[in-house]
Amino acid sequence: MLVEYLPLVVLFVIAALFVGLSMLVSSFLGPRRPNPTKVAAYESGIIPEPETDVRSARFPVKFYLVAMLFIIFDVEAVFLYPWAVSLRSLGWYGFWIMVVFVVLLFESYYYVLRRGGLDWD
Repeated sequence: MLVEYLPLVVLFVIAALFVGLSMLVSSFLGPRRPNPTKVAAYESGIIPEPETDVRSARFPVKFYLVAMLFIIFDVEAVFLYPWAVSLRSLGWYGFWIMVVFVVLLFESYYYVLRRGGLDWD
C-alpha cells in the first residue's frame, strides 16, 4: 500500500534536492556587488526617509489593491476551470451557484475599479 506513494516521495526528494542545490550554487556563484541603492529599504514604491516615523506615516492603498486584484483573479481561475469541465454533471444547481460566484467576482472587480486600482498614473 505504501509502495503506491513511492513515486510521489521520489519526486519530492528530487525537487527538494534541486531547490537546495540551486540555492547553494547561486550563493557561491552569484555576484556580490552591494551599493547604497541595492541595500536601501524599498517597499511598494515608497522610499522611507530617516526622519519619517513609519508608525504614523500613511501609505498608499494602491499596492494592496493590486495584490487584492491578483488574488481575485487567482480565485477566479481556480474555480472557473474545474466548473467548466464538469458543467454537464453539475446541472442547473451548479450553473446557478456559478452565476452567484461570478456576480460576486464582478462586484469585487467593480470595487477595485472604483477605488482606483486599475489607474496606472
